[in-house]
Amino acid sequence: MSGRPGAVPILMYHAITVAPTPAVRDLSVTPAAFEEQLAVLADGGFTPLTTTALATAWRGGGPLPPRPVLITFDDGYDGVYRHALPALARHGFPATLFVSTGWLRGPYGTGDAPDTTLDWDQVRKLAGAGVEIGGHSHTHPRLDALGDARLRHEVLRCKEIIADEVGAAPESFAYPFGHSSRRVRRTVRGLGFRQALAVGNTLAAHRQGPYALARLTVRRRTGTEEFARIVEGRGLARAFARDRALTKGYAVVRRTRQAVRLCLPDH
Repeated sequence: MSGRPGAVPILMYHAITVAPTPAVRDLSVTPAAFEEQLAVLADGGFTPLTTTALATAWRGGGPLPPRPVLITFDDGYDGVYRHALPALARHGFPATLFVSTGWLRGPYGTGDAPDTTLDWDQVRKLAGAGVEIGGHSHTHPRLDALGDARLRHEVLRCKEIIADEVGAAPESFAYPFGHSSRRVRRTVRGLGFRQALAVGNTLAAHRQGPYALARLTVRRRTGTEEFARIVEGRGLARAFARDRALTKGYAVVRRTRQAVRLCLPDH
């Protein structure tokens, strides 16, 4: 791999669909493009892992397979079951799905999801097929903008629902919008999650720690050649220049909001 020695690409997908809603279009990938990207991984000799498998190896100092890579999905859109799962099965690839429990169809749904989401029967079938099910909060807020009580509720409610519906408590978490803070990471850890993913649009590395692992955003505009470069860790600054500019801008807004929040009673 052309990136840093020991670094691992963690791919972040959202909706896998031909016809996304406008709200998720930029972060969607067509089923055909997803198939091509899995072929790039297979042809390149990559070995996909679940989030827990990577974190366990790094935590315990265990060996990793040749050219490890993680395939992750956020939010819980139904294309993960309809399109991604068959493609993953054809290659024998594991993956991790991070669900916002209030967005999924079923008894806990809030009706706020921006596109069609999975139901719990589909989530259980994904888990049965070897997809790790992780947490992504209950209603997908910016966790670092919440007061302590709401923050705890969002993380704990998500964990409890997944445990009840899937039969096992999730060990991995992904921060909505990729944003966290020391307080958010401490809460996620304190509620029993053993690792958590951000975004960052760089390769993941052991030095980032188990609660701030970076991921690479795969978008609708990510062509096959660009995908092949970023999974190798090449050209990341160019590929994600716009994302990083937006991240820096929002960091200023977040710091301002956090300063205001500290002056207000918990909510």
